[in-house]
Amino acid sequence: MTLGEIYDLFVREGARTDIRNSRTIQQKLSGAKKEYRQSPASLKKFFDKENFNNPYSDTRILCGDRDVPVKRILVGIDIEVGELLLADRLSEQGEKIDLVMAHHPEGVALAGLDDVMGLQVDILKQLGIEASIAQDLLNQRAKEVARRLHGANHTRTVDAANLLGIPLICCHTPADNHVAQYLQRLMDRKKPKMLAQVIDLLLKEPEYQDAATNKVGPQILIGKPKDKAGKIFVDMTGGTEGSKDIFARLSQLGIKTQLGMHLSEAHFDKIKSEHMNVVIAGHMASDNLGMNLLLDKLEKKGNIDIVSCSGFRRFRR
Repeated sequence: MTLGEIYDLFVREGARTDIRNSRTIQQKLSGAKKEYRQSPASLKKFFDKENFNNPYSDTRILCGDRDVPVKRILVGIDIEVGELLLADRLSEQGEKIDLVMAHHPEGVALAGLDDVMGLQVDILKQLGIEASIAQDLLNQRAKEVARRLHGANHTRTVDAANLLGIPLICCHTPADNHVAQYLQRLMDRKKPKMLAQVIDLLLKEPEYQDAATNKVGPQILIGKPKDKAGKIFVDMTGGTEGSKDIFARLSQLGIKTQLGMHLSEAHFDKIKSEHMNVVIAGHMASDNLGMNLLLDKLEKKGNIDIVSCSGFRRFRR
């Protein structure tokens, strides 16, 4: 397979596991084209034209030509300069690395992380929250994220990839869509009655077993093992954490348990007062699950060798 074919597959499969329907996704792509057409000529050269065909601003080819053939990929959750040097060293030793793949975004994909957060509005709408309220809460949070990211050194890793001549790709929300869909379907199908049973279900997955072995397995953050799980909301996609002011609305909708990757202290303080349970599946383990589900599809399309690094463990299904 080529780098371009791999990238296109990630975007396509991300859309297939997206909570939004194809019409909504197409509207987002059309909106990007319209925004480009209406932009002043002096600003058109700065426009990210990948937005015409890819609804995920946090998923990009960061270095390399689309027609580069790929047989072996070094895959990690976080790819920085050290991992690129590792790829270069492995190639020197005879284990040629054709592509380095990160889950978490770098470069232009990191700078555009706030754009993908619009997905959270559609998630909240499907849960029953009024569109205007969901949009207002999301807008405030997206602006916070944009302000935080604006001063970051986005190009550090990408610069290293260019200097070393190593193709680099990142795949964030498409993988997160996979884990969100997988776990929501699991919880809906199995209907665990108690929080302890939620943990038991997670621990049947190899990614969470591996995490537990390393003392970072799933845990009940708020609640007790015998507490009723009730209606479970899997919150694992949409770029990053949403608004901390959403929990009251979720509680009013009858959601009893939130199953997430992680929870900041600010969000933790807010949700405590809403009488909701919180189960944390684990950040790295959940990222691993999403990536593995996506890589299963990649391996079915082509003869690809996966080399794991930087917190990634390959488990096949």
